[in-house]
Amino acid sequence: MTAREELIADAFVQLADTLVAEFDVLDFLHVLVERAVELLDADAGGIMLADQRGGLEVMAASSHEVHLVELFELQNEEGPCLEAFRSGLAVTRPDPAAMRVSWPAFTERLEEAGFASAQAVPMRLRDEVVGALNVFRVTPGALSDSDMKLARALADIATISLLQERSMRARDRLAEQLQGALNSRVLIEQAKGVLAERGGLEVGQAFRALRDHARRSGTPLAEVASAVVHGRLRLGR
Repeated sequence: MTAREELIADAFVQLADTLVAEFDVLDFLHVLVERAVELLDADAGGIMLADQRGGLEVMAASSHEVHLVELFELQNEEGPCLEAFRSGLAVTRPDPAAMRVSWPAFTERLEEAGFASAQAVPMRLRDEVVGALNVFRVTPGALSDSDMKLARALADIATISLLQERSMRARDRLAEQLQGALNSRVLIEQAKGVLAERGGLEVGQAFRALRDHARRSGTPLAEVASAVVHGRLRLGR
């Protein structure tokens, strides 16, 4: 087995392992983004999930800039992630010209962020689409066929894992958990701002500080963020 094959196998094992007492949806989604960027010919990535009303929300991103690009995509209702979610199909374009035809405003914003290519795959099991995985490249052109297949496989195993968790805990329980994750996302953004202002950290460093503390202490990200926002915890350089 090659080193890349070992990385792929490890990623699938990690994404399939949701049978834990305190399954953290946000951390799981960030792991999915990290593995996608690591294994694909990609430079960044993000995930959108459907909320209880069927709308999409940005739930994970590999950087603050990517998070802003994803928000722009939602606000302007234009881009590959939305298209993948609505169609249930993988979405890509061969070059920037084709991207500008399909998504003119999104492509302009993407290029401002330093990227020249974007594609997305649905997080789907049969007829149920729960979200989409977006990957970005700084070089133009679509992912190779083999990388697109791997992206779909990563999204599929993540979707199966999420739905398996839901079936174990009951449908309403996971819907509540996903909504809770969305609410936690707001709290985490506030905590990142606090750390950026008071702790002298960049936005990306602020999130890593929150996540590292959560993992070391065994505390959910939302609780760490709440402690930072309310002054009960100080993190810095």
